[in-house]
Amino acid sequence: MLLRGWRFLTIMLTALSAGLSFAHLLELPPRVFYFDAELWVATTTKGLYALFGTVGAVVEVGSILAAVVLTLLVRGRGAPFHLSLAGTVLAAVALVLWLIFIAPVNAELATWTPTSFPADWVRYRDQWEYTHAANAVIKFGALSSLVLSVIAETRGDSLVESPPDRLRGRAG
Repeated sequence: MLLRGWRFLTIMLTALSAGLSFAHLLELPPRVFYFDAELWVATTTKGLYALFGTVGAVVEVGSILAAVVLTLLVRGRGAPFHLSLAGTVLAAVALVLWLIFIAPVNAELATWTPTSFPADWVRYRDQWEYTHAANAVIKFGALSSLVLSVIAETRGDSLVESPPDRLRGRAG
């Protein structure tokens, strides 16, 4: 029961983390191709992403910690272990990319206003937007690996399995 519960927790936290990144990915086209500097700065710095930084941080770190524990719980189980490890590594890579490429831009953005920003704001925007997009893809891989780690231990190939022998009247 512990393993099932931990798998559920890990997959849910990872799905929430991936969902936050997917939201960034969906927002990318209009933000990059249609927003002018003032609109991009205003929407990015004035509260639209406030909960991404607080709730998102808890979800992000929680998903990685849960994945680490899950990987330890399934060690020695072959494919489930390797898939859990892959999911854990991918989630950690996404966090490292955030720390290297997004956090510094966030720190810089904290000093901007919609009417006061550097002339090379596009460089910051592109780094922020495209790293978020890359993280969405990486987190999709992490979530997929974690779900596949559960499927790898699911018996049977069909959606509807025949009942166990004991239910068909055959004693083993």
